[in-house]
Amino acid sequence: MTAVAAPPAREGGLAREVLTALGLACGPVVALGFTRFAYALLLPPMHERLHWSYAQAGGMNTANALGYIIGAAGAALLARRLGNRTAFLWALAISAVALLATAATAVFWALLALRFAGGFTTAVAFVVGSALATRVATGADRRRAALPVAVYMAGVGAGVVIAGVVVPAALSAGGDAGWRLGWLLMGVASVLALLPAWLGARRVPEPSGLHAAVLGGHQVRRLAPTFVWYVLFGAGYVSYMTFVVALLRERGLGASMVAVFFVVLGVASAVATLSVWGHLAGRLRGGRATALVAGLVFLGVLPVLLLPAGAGAALLSAVVFGSGFMAGPTAATVIARRMLPQNVWTAGIALLTVAFSVGQAVGPLVSGLLSDSAGGIARGLWLSAVLLVLAAAAALFQREHSPS
Repeated sequence: MTAVAAPPAREGGLAREVLTALGLACGPVVALGFTRFAYALLLPPMHERLHWSYAQAGGMNTANALGYIIGAAGAALLARRLGNRTAFLWALAISAVALLATAATAVFWALLALRFAGGFTTAVAFVVGSALATRVATGADRRRAALPVAVYMAGVGAGVVIAGVVVPAALSAGGDAGWRLGWLLMGVASVLALLPAWLGARRVPEPSGLHAAVLGGHQVRRLAPTFVWYVLFGAGYVSYMTFVVALLRERGLGASMVAVFFVVLGVASAVATLSVWGHLAGRLRGGRATALVAGLVFLGVLPVLLLPAGAGAALLSAVVFGSGFMAGPTAATVIARRMLPQNVWTAGIALLTVAFSVGQAVGPLVSGLLSDSAGGIARGLWLSAVLLVLAAAAALFQREHSPS
């Protein structure tokens, strides 16, 4: 009787783990899907209505990334002071308020401040949520433990899909104020996401007192290639995400096609993160997974730069880029879980996210400056391609280490 009953028990445990991770996934829906990536859809109308340069438009994402750096750097401290679950939920709540407030002003400096504040709170939510996701299947084998992380990261793709549906509809219905309506609707959706996020977080026990430990210098040095990879990857992928919609609009694609592009990108991200990258990140040793991610995302940038302008190039780019871009945080989180002791998982993920955020802060600003030059937006996106190649090369230097 015992032997027959064991498999369903394991299946039931797996189902609970997936449901918990789905609740936690509301964090990246808000933190990245809405706060960061939806800005690419809203950039063209804000650029036009508010008379911005591309450097100003890129500066908005840089402000968001600077807030993200500070939030990521302080996430472990906030988690120790407040507890992981409280820090995660409060950060999500404040992120929702920041999204709502963005709809209320057209003043450049006020929007810059809100982007900064949103970056700070979403970094805390994303980092602490990632740490919670790593603990959903504590004690399980490597492949099963990677599944909740993949489910959590798939929330980004889900957020991109939701934004790809909601924002174009808001722009169409709202006229000149459509960008305001877009931010407002995402703010409301973020408020609604708080309930499932709370239900997920309450199922993950707080770690023991050992979680107060910080990374040692030797642990940072052992992961140095991954830190370098994450800076370059963050700069490369976010430059594409910031300006690709503006490039597609500049090349004549209509609003409906751009919306399809964004939805396809989000679906590809969610499906690939769940079905492919959770398994690969758990199986590939050293920096092979991170190198593969950067290489795939590089290939995803090329269609909009090399192929004739049109829907075909845009959708090919969406599928390839979308299949890889959120595999970066998935692979980084799995590496931290695999190569660091459990008592420094939160600190390790936070420090990796700081590296990621540094790249995300610098990339859009430099890409925006290049886009304002004679080469236009395409020149800025070539920077993205170069950085992703360098990221793949850096990742190959990462060797496998035990967490002891």
